[in-house]
Amino acid sequence: MPPSPASLACSALLFDLDGVLVDSTACIERTWREWAARHALDADAVLRLAHGRRALETVRRAAPHLDDTEVAAEAAALAAHEARETTGVLEVPGAAALLRGLPPERWAVVTSGVRAVAEHRLRHVGLPIPPIMVCADEVAHGKPHPEGYLAAAARLGFAAAECVVVEDAPAGLAAARAAGVQALAVATTHAPADLADARLVAPTLRAVAVRVERSGGGAVLRVELREATAGGAGGAETSVSAAP
Repeated sequence: MPPSPASLACSALLFDLDGVLVDSTACIERTWREWAARHALDADAVLRLAHGRRALETVRRAAPHLDDTEVAAEAAALAAHEARETTGVLEVPGAAALLRGLPPERWAVVTSGVRAVAEHRLRHVGLPIPPIMVCADEVAHGKPHPEGYLAAAARLGFAAAECVVVEDAPAGLAAARAAGVQALAVATTHAPADLADARLVAPTLRAVAVRVERSGGGAVLRVELREATAGGAGGAETSVSAAP
């Protein structure tokens, strides 16, 4: 089968978690609305800050009157709550099927959630916990800083430019751009117009297909859209790797 006109070739895939593999939007929004109410803050404004960012950064931006100790305590309490909550946490349709087709050494998760929350959500929806996962409590800087994506690429053994990020939030796409990684966005939590940093934009994860092409003892992952893009840079096939 010839390459799709809307495709990316890479050595590895770096997935965001919430909004990409796990649909936790209802859980996240409920948690932040309750937190905003307790602090007499505008819940909608808090939610605009929260998507794609670590709780630590969100609390710091939303409540600048809190000192560092208070910010850390609030973020820890939010994480502890989300590490127990299952209501409104679902598999993103198509996630299990997509991951089943990937070699385990060719993908990782980079999430703005702490490890306890990330593992809890993956187990709850029945998705595999990858050997390599970079979580919010394991980096000095959260998205939109590139640290998480750079760390994941390095741990997989590839240069960042050989990877493709799959994201749903502007903060994560900004992190991918800063890391020098091309991105495919899924318009699950944001409108396509908000995802301009992505090379390609898919309406849903089910619109994304990944083919593993093996030759000469190596493999290339070809990421394709099953239907037309809904935004992003679009255009012809782009190769971002010379996979060994």
